[in-house]
Amino acid sequence: MLSTPLSVDVSRIRPDIQQLQPQIVTWRRRLHQRPELGFREVLTAEFVSQQLQTWGIPHQTGIAKTGIVAKIVGTKAGKIGKVLAIRADMDALPIQELSDVIYRSQHEGVMHACGHDGHTAIALGTAYYLWQHRQDFGGTVKIIFQPAEEGPGGAKPMIEEGVLQNPDVDAIIGLHLWNNLPLGTVGVRSGTLMAAVESFKCKILGKGGHGAIPQQTIDAIVVSAQIVSALQTIVARNIDPLESAVVTVGKLHAGTANNIIADTAKLSGTVRYFNPKYAEYFRQRVEQIIAGICQSHGATYELDYWHLYPPVINNAEIAELIRSVAVEVVETPVGVVPECQTMGGEDMSFFLQQVPGCYFFLGSANPDKNLAYPHHHPRFDFDETALGMGVEMFVRCVEKFFN
Repeated sequence: MLSTPLSVDVSRIRPDIQQLQPQIVTWRRRLHQRPELGFREVLTAEFVSQQLQTWGIPHQTGIAKTGIVAKIVGTKAGKIGKVLAIRADMDALPIQELSDVIYRSQHEGVMHACGHDGHTAIALGTAYYLWQHRQDFGGTVKIIFQPAEEGPGGAKPMIEEGVLQNPDVDAIIGLHLWNNLPLGTVGVRSGTLMAAVESFKCKILGKGGHGAIPQQTIDAIVVSAQIVSALQTIVARNIDPLESAVVTVGKLHAGTANNIIADTAKLSGTVRYFNPKYAEYFRQRVEQIIAGICQSHGATYELDYWHLYPPVINNAEIAELIRSVAVEVVETPVGVVPECQTMGGEDMSFFLQQVPGCYFFLGSANPDKNLAYPHHHPRFDFDETALGMGVEMFVRCVEKFFN
């Protein structure tokens, strides 16, 4: 991570967007105060729809419960038949906010701790600007306000309900405000940007008994401890060292007293990797290890394993479009960060499986203002200067894509 913010050259942001910046901040703060969990973004969707309706932008609501799609048709002669989609997620996280800002969450136990309030505000600012400047581009822009990115995932149901059709989308772009990069930077790369995410939970069934008479038992804690250790060998000894993957056991619960050998243990975790060729491998290997260890101890198990999101894989041509825009908006060469992969997951991946596109990171951290807490932290916040930069990035991408 680059820890020191770069200087932001505001002159690279066009005057109309500079003038819009205070309004974008107001939208973002309003959204931040009223965070909602996945598929429950009722207030958020109402606010987005009200803004679009006020401006006269045609849009459809109720897609995948709370999703919205706005459609803006440019009037400039050019690639009239082309369609570019811009995606923004709207949901928050089940976190109690600890920040003391005046716009802190008013919803107990729910917080915008990942920047989705900013994504929605940037998308609104982009929609407003493009609607006011339809004469500057020729083509159709679909702006997708998506629910439930944090889980269980709103992209796939939106796709299933036809969000990429009528008219058919030719390419899609999206951004993530990113506190792992400082304000004044853009992280963009072709190929894999973010990891596939899979989850599992397992119940180990042993035989309980007295702590002083272990020979009468099958110790579920001993079995699960060996499983936790053995699962780490998948990456260490089964995966090519030149590949990247992570197996994490995040929860392990067992036992009721210090002198009772536990009859059951429950563990759960995640698997992450970049290469799509491992799409079924980890499921098989995880179960092989659990089954083998259980068999050696006389225990049994119940395993539930499921795929969440595939890897986020950017199209090279659209990534180059983003990069060419980034060098116009941020200082170069240090402001454009190509090696910005993360093992985090994102259901933008489902859109990128359907049409060419690019997902990129917009640096938003500013340690000088104490705005550098990591994502999903109860004090997460970002430098709002990035909001106008995000609109400028999107607008330039639209103009360059069509013109």
